[in-house]
Amino acid sequence: MAKLSNSIEEFLNELIFESDGVVEIQRSKISDQFNCAPSQINYVLTTRFTPFKGYYVESRRGGGGYIRIVKVKLEDDEERLERFLNFIGDSITKNNSDDLLEELVRLKKVTKREMELMKVSLSDRSLSQCENRNELRADLLKNMLLVIFS
Repeated sequence: MAKLSNSIEEFLNELIFESDGVVEIQRSKISDQFNCAPSQINYVLTTRFTPFKGYYVESRRGGGGYIRIVKVKLEDDEERLERFLNFIGDSITKNNSDDLLEELVRLKKVTKREMELMKVSLSDRSLSQCENRNELRADLLKNMLLVIFS
């Protein structure tokens, strides 16, 4: 399933690139093209095209329904930092923190080695003695981001 998700993501990214950052698709047409259930398209959209990865996804249901994917162009690090901090909020799961760290590598804000060190320090295992690990993870990650973007 991961291979299919990767193929769908790659296809959508190509469409977005070719259309200068904005694309409208129909879930059923994409699922027909990949010979998969429409829910697979939903999965890719909710896990791979998230706000902290720089995407805005809007959907309109019904007969003429569509999904619009917009690649948000951020001007500077201050905007990125604000977006990341808003995404984290008061609590963040391990999976979401990992996704955010991978985005930092993609943006060349941290190296892969630094990302791996950060992932270990934010892991459930490292925070196992904490009752509110998602809240502590959020605080730690926010502080890391402030250093990275300073």
